[in-house]
Amino acid sequence: MTDAWADIATEFLHFYPRGKRLLAVAGADAERSRRAADDLSAALAAAGQQVEREHSGASDEAGVREVVTTFRESPKSDTILLVSGPASLLGERTRGMWNYAVWQLAGDEPPHTVAGSIIDMTDPEHPQRRFADYCSLPASYGA
Repeated sequence: MTDAWADIATEFLHFYPRGKRLLAVAGADAERSRRAADDLSAALAAAGQQVEREHSGASDEAGVREVVTTFRESPKSDTILLVSGPASLLGERTRGMWNYAVWQLAGDEPPHTVAGSIIDMTDPEHPQRRFADYCSLPASYGA
């Protein structure tokens, strides 16, 4: 586990210390999201949290909602549902389901501006936290 994951876990737990919590790790590469979420899950477990891990291949709103609804209806309390998957986890109609979102990227991939944390996975063994917002996007973004 790296300091980047421990820092993100600490930040998440500062804002959401208890109860049922929903956390997404998404990006352009869904498999890379899986690796990132596994590492974040280890950091949360090291912080004493109970984490339920899911990987969603869903690219539509209905598939994402199914995963979230199943968790919300479970009797578990004080648990974090950590879901990894494609960019659609943070789609226009699904981004509001999460308490917190992490966007993973590599190299020059653009960040997702609704993510609470951005992590550069160019070197998965040494992920780096990025602090980026619209100011850091190229002028051509969204054109």
